[in-house]
Amino acid sequence: MGDLRIWIKGLLAATIHGAAISATAAIVDPVAFAMSRSGLQHLGAVAGISAIFGAASYFAQSPIPGK
Repeated sequence: MGDLRIWIKGLLAATIHGAAISATAAIVDPVAFAMSRSGLQHLGAVAGISAIFGAASYFAQSPIPGK
């Protein structure tokens, strides 16, 4: 159970890190990611995709324990 708990924490950290990377997009192109409805939608899409990539990278490096 301890291995699974550590693995879940690692997966969560990788996902948060991936989503946090989207802040870079807002710094690089502040016009496209302005604090408007469409800008926040774009930022949310980038955060979601980055989070998925972060989780996928974690899966590639650390498969589910016990499998």
